[in-house]
Amino acid sequence: MDPKINEINGYLVSIFNDVLMIEERTLQTSQFKDVSIKEMHTIDAIGMYQEHTTSEVAKKLGITVGTLTVSVNNLVRKGYVNRVRSEKDRRVVKLALTKKGRLLYRLHDKFHRDMVRETLTEMSEEEAEVLMKGLLNLHSFLERTKEQLPE
Repeated sequence: MDPKINEINGYLVSIFNDVLMIEERTLQTSQFKDVSIKEMHTIDAIGMYQEHTTSEVAKKLGITVGTLTVSVNNLVRKGYVNRVRSEKDRRVVKLALTKKGRLLYRLHDKFHRDMVRETLTEMSEEEAEVLMKGLLNLHSFLERTKEQLPE
């Protein structure tokens, strides 16, 4: 087997685990210690600027609407998310971040942007393009694999 495959796999697994661990510890030791990593990803999926329906957010996260509803109920109770009724159709409820939710979103987003900036440090334009190509290939593989998963 190609030793590069083992080495790259080791890095990918380590990076994935490190990102999750750093995010969890950062949450646990911050003013946002009442938020789980799952809830953080829900806040991230709701997003900063647009309101989204529960179905849209559930699809983005790859979970059922019922599972998302439990998380959203907790986030509403904790003051991170609001349910907003549509003016056009009162039956439609959209999710939006509160001021507290937007602050947490920005801090989480900053960590990810800093991580990417650090990754690109001292890379030439060509090296960055090669990295982008590899990440696009990985993303495509993961999207195809997700489509094959049972519901």
